Amino acid sequence: MHGRRILGLAISAVIVLAAGCHSNTVDKAFFKSAINNYLGAHPECVWNDPIKLPAQADTSNDMQTWGYDALTDAGLLVRTSAEKKRFLLGSKQVNNYDLSAKGRSTWTADSSHPGYGNFCFGHREVTTVDSFTPPDTASVTQYTVNYHYDVAGVPSWASSAEMKTAFSKLAADTSGQQTATATLVKSSDGWQVTAPPDSRPALPQ
Repeated sequence: MHGRRILGLAISAVIVLAAGCHSNTVDKAFFKSAINNYLGAHPECVWNDPIKLPAQADTSNDMQTWGYDALTDAGLLVRTSAEKKRFLLGSKQVNNYDLSAKGRSTWTADSSHPGYGNFCFGHREVTTVDSFTPPDTASVTQYTVNYHYDVAGVPSWASSAEMKTAFSKLAADTSGQQTATATLVKSSDGWQVTAPPDSRPALPQ
């Protein structure tokens, strides 16, 4: 009996220790879920910020027309040519761009700024959580998390060579898995993303 009692106590101690170790370990699955929840509400779009349409661009400025022309070729915009008068400088050729019928169904309007919006081409999905800092302990309430992702739901209009040439962010996001970093904090509702993953590069507008 005495031996059994000692054995029982030893087993209980192991269980307690195992439970204690487990409680001091962060489960990466919670990080993955939190980041995916955030990314699901923040789609990837061709421009950094919403833009206003109709828009006008100088035909002699490729940086102005490049993105609009790619969207026109994809069927999302319609383009018309015009001549713009300039005070004391004569005139210049411009292109006017507006939403096509297909573009209206694809356009993501900015509810806080009438006339503004963006063309979004999917959203990121975390494939793996690679690392995080500081060290793995449940007592820490903020982590920097490094992860791999790919973009789900990419439509056919975003897959052309012209679109990928005009919009470098789209090209990168649709070329296979990418890496990113997010900052997460622990709240009463679980882990929350507080710093947006990555900053987007400037794109032609």
